[in-house]
Amino acid sequence: MKNSIFLSFAILLSCFTATAQDFQGMAVYESKTSTAEMEKSLEGNKDITPEMQKMISERMRAMFEKTFILNFDKTASIYKEEEKLEAPGMSGASMKMVNSMLGGGGTHYKNIKERTFTVDREFMGKEFLVKDSLPKLEWKLEGESRKIGEYNCFKATAKKPVSKTDFKNLKRKEGAKSEPTTSTNFMDQYEMPEDITITAWYTHEIQVSQGPDNYWGLPGLILEVNDGKTILLCSKIVMNPKEKATIKAPTNGKVVTQSEYDETVIKKMEELQQQYGGQGSRIRIGG
Repeated sequence: MKNSIFLSFAILLSCFTATAQDFQGMAVYESKTSTAEMEKSLEGNKDITPEMQKMISERMRAMFEKTFILNFDKTASIYKEEEKLEAPGMSGASMKMVNSMLGGGGTHYKNIKERTFTVDREFMGKEFLVKDSLPKLEWKLEGESRKIGEYNCFKATAKKPVSKTDFKNLKRKEGAKSEPTTSTNFMDQYEMPEDITITAWYTHEIQVSQGPDNYWGLPGLILEVNDGKTILLCSKIVMNPKEKATIKAPTNGKVVTQSEYDETVIKKMEELQQQYGGQGSRIRIGG
């Protein structure tokens, strides 16, 4: 009798372990980024007619409406943009450049067990493999709740340091001149906040500490993130899909840390400013 009970327990444990190892999910996120400040930078430019300004604004809005796929298991995930046709008037190289400047692009791998991330990025024709520790946000669990689709979600907030290369957070300094500048440091005309407030909504019904982009660390899957500029909202979830995704870190590119990659991007932007600043052209990113 004892042997029979022990055997049954062993079978159940084996089945549970196998199920846990095979567990996988897929979440689809829709992304919308505010382009108000970028559109504002077009105002007052005598070389751009109102008709052209309207067309450029519409293209920017369409370009920043993206779809991302998150494939995850208990310990790791991969997150990447869904491939689609290029926005009108934007070449593949231009899209990669914009994605890099806005902190996007590439395949983003997170391992929450090892607390590391790896993402492959292409910038100015060069491939980089950014490998570093996962940023740890000090989440504050709020009392609010709401439903996203069929899932009960809870609110959490956190302060997040701003990356030097997350250019969507740049703002033109008060009193900065809009005319071209001969300064070799393109950041002289702009300022970056030290941190931003992140608002997330997560669900206990999917108990994985995962989320879109570089977000993680909550007691459930994050279904929505708002950083004040970009909203990532989950539109579809498939648990244990028939076709399993390969959840592995990308391997192509020169291995660098996040800070090394940031320094490379800033240096290149300064070189571009020096190259074109004296020829009547200008690099404008914020409002």
